[in-house]
Amino acid sequence: MDLPRYAYFHGKIIPYSEAKIGVATHGLNYGTGVFGGIRGYWNEEKKKVYVFRPLDHFRRFLNSCRLMCIDLDQTPESLTQILLDLLHSDVYQQDIYIRPLAYKADESIGVKLHGLIDDFTMFAIPFGMYIKNDTSAHFTVSSWRRVDDNMIPARGKITGAYANSALIKTDAVRAGFDDALVLTQEGHISEGSAMNIFMMRNGSLITPPATENILEGITRRTIIELAENELHLKVVERPIDRTEIYICDEIFMTGTAVQVTVVTQIDHRPVGNGVMGPVAGELRRLFADVVRAKNPRYAHWNLEI
Repeated sequence: MDLPRYAYFHGKIIPYSEAKIGVATHGLNYGTGVFGGIRGYWNEEKKKVYVFRPLDHFRRFLNSCRLMCIDLDQTPESLTQILLDLLHSDVYQQDIYIRPLAYKADESIGVKLHGLIDDFTMFAIPFGMYIKNDTSAHFTVSSWRRVDDNMIPARGKITGAYANSALIKTDAVRAGFDDALVLTQEGHISEGSAMNIFMMRNGSLITPPATENILEGITRRTIIELAENELHLKVVERPIDRTEIYICDEIFMTGTAVQVTVVTQIDHRPVGNGVMGPVAGELRRLFADVVRAKNPRYAHWNLEI
């Protein structure tokens, strides 16, 4: 992975090599941190990077902070300004991934959230495809269950919770798949290791609701709006049974990292005809134009750098 040249750390932009924490840091030892993932897209024609929906990402980031009792004294607007300052220092002419991270910064032993120092950092790196096989991915259903909202808040991007995602992903890849779907404690489809799921069945686009322990994805919200406004599809948020994914017409995953990744096989069974379907194909095209600021109707989602 290419490392950044600069990072926002301890309230200022400094060389990335100087942004260091101690090995006793609470967030490192106990997973008491939260993070965000934001993409910036290079538009070759305009020679500009466009950051996609930063205010929405920072609103969710601050909500994650609230869940973990982290007080940054920041707003979505102030965090966006920090992002602008950072990207003006570390100039990119390619697609990038931006990582804001807030954490309990005490160098101390003891499991708790109260009475600790909160800190915040941000950096950006060049970033391409998350799943290389993004037009014909092969998934499995994981033997691991998705963390429950009453265990670790599923709607927050809590650093410690992603041990669950790591177990899911590694077992799937080692078994020969690209990634995995994960079930709730009730046996419904929740999401992928770190991505939301959409399924086409009987003419409707179906996705699990927020109450199925999903991350409330920014890309998920984007795809729902594009599907309704541009493709005039009926989007239904409801629980999905495991066997439905074996008999549906299309499946695709969404997320900042995976963007719109098509699944054509699950547990060695073809999804639909075993190739990318028309709905997923059109949403991929629409999404690509929107995030690269090529669709004026959604220009308000793009921050020009």
